[in-house]
Amino acid sequence: MYRPEPSRRTPVMTYEQMLERIRYEGAYPTRERADSAARAVLEGLGRQLTGQERADLSAVLPIEAALAVSGQAPAAEPLTGWGFVKDLAARTGTSPAVARWDTGSVFSALAVLAGPDLLTRVIAQLPPGYALLFGRAELVQAA
Repeated sequence: MYRPEPSRRTPVMTYEQMLERIRYEGAYPTRERADSAARAVLEGLGRQLTGQERADLSAVLPIEAALAVSGQAPAAEPLTGWGFVKDLAARTGTSPAVARWDTGSVFSALAVLAGPDLLTRVIAQLPPGYALLFGRAELVQAA
């Protein structure tokens, strides 16, 4: 059976459907608020991801979301999960609590779109702290 390469996959939902999922997960009052959260979080994530994981994640996202991720220059220094939240709060002018909420709401939709295998690869590429933001346990090896 033929399986297309990850970079050729068709997204399983439209951007509007993704925004509705984010709106539901985040309990946002409007689609515009969900869109604002989505774009800020996706752009931040785009600065943290590189290589094949970035390309494969972009391939499974609706085009608007993929452009937000792939259109960012990689950060000079990677951020931990908490650093990502603090950076998002500073960039959006919100509190860390709001930035954490936005991140969780958007990452919840990304987890569905990425699927478990790609999500595992994405989390493995990122510094510590992102698994929790994606709703997964953060497993660490004993010293």
